[in-house]
Amino acid sequence: MITDNYREIRRKIDEACRRVGRDPEDVLLVAVSKTKPEEDIQTLYDSGVRDFGENYIQELKQKMEDLPGDIRWHMIGHLQRNKVKYIASRVSMIHAVDTLELAKTIEKEGTKNNRVIPVLIEVNVAGEDTKFGVAPEETESLIRQIAGLPHVHVEGLMTSAPYVTDAECNRSVFAQLKQLSVDIEQKNIDNTCMHVLSMGMTNDYEIAVEEGSTMVRVGTAIFGERDYSK
Repeated sequence: MITDNYREIRRKIDEACRRVGRDPEDVLLVAVSKTKPEEDIQTLYDSGVRDFGENYIQELKQKMEDLPGDIRWHMIGHLQRNKVKYIASRVSMIHAVDTLELAKTIEKEGTKNNRVIPVLIEVNVAGEDTKFGVAPEETESLIRQIAGLPHVHVEGLMTSAPYVTDAECNRSVFAQLKQLSVDIEQKNIDNTCMHVLSMGMTNDYEIAVEEGSTMVRVGTAIFGERDYSK
């Protein structure tokens, strides 16, 4: 069932790409496995999936230890500075960097582990009070400050759009983030690229792909509803 769900999501992503003349190979599907058992991840892994997203450090740390070493782990949730050290050696990408202080901590841990850690800048496009992220108009300034950190590499932007019943309502959010990435790319900032645009989740990923997303983060539509009481 999980594998079938994943393939169906992938099919819909490919269709969305074709509708707007994009190459489906340009969009990565990250299976968001937070709160889900390792057996579910192993099932997808056995079918060829390698990119998984987690929100909680302790859970990610344990899964890193228990599951195959070639999994590409994406830390997609809000990251506290004192927790960076637990994942710095193996995390494939940190999606939610929104302060210089967090970037400096990632730099420190990247130095210790002798690796450059790829990050995305989280942008609060919709200006929601309940969500983290830098304001769109402050994004370039933050990136320019982070660009001076040799063990942190900004690879693009991410956002979590508002939860809506009609995905079309988020089209403008995704379009704004795409335009912001284009504007920043044209500035040719050192140690920075805009290759990744991480936007779109279970309820709106097709719209996000149509608006330029290169990475969608889908959990519920693959693994089913989560039980947070455990």
